[in-house]
Amino acid sequence: MLEAVLGSVAAERTLLYLQNYGEGYAGSIADTFDMSPSQISKQLTKLENGGILVSRQVGKARVYSWNERNPLVKELRRLLQATLEVLPERQIQQYYRQRRRPRRKGKPA
Repeated sequence: MLEAVLGSVAAERTLLYLQNYGEGYAGSIADTFDMSPSQISKQLTKLENGGILVSRQVGKARVYSWNERNPLVKELRRLLQATLEVLPERQIQQYYRQRRRPRRKGKPA
């Protein structure tokens, strides 16, 4: 949907993932969309170099999140949120409703 504006499917999916989950790392984003981690990593690096994202090292993973100091990020996130709200329900369930934490012990499946 935003591919034409953002320049690539990888950029669109990366930003929509971050809008939905708040943060992420290349491997997780790549696994979600069944894409190459190198494609996602290139996008994350490009977005960080452009000041849209910031990153921090967590163990062996580099975790990316929004650079709230950039005045354009707020408007970009509004656009991405509007896009998430009009996606088909099937796509929402497939990509944007993944379990991020383990289940509580003793909770039935």
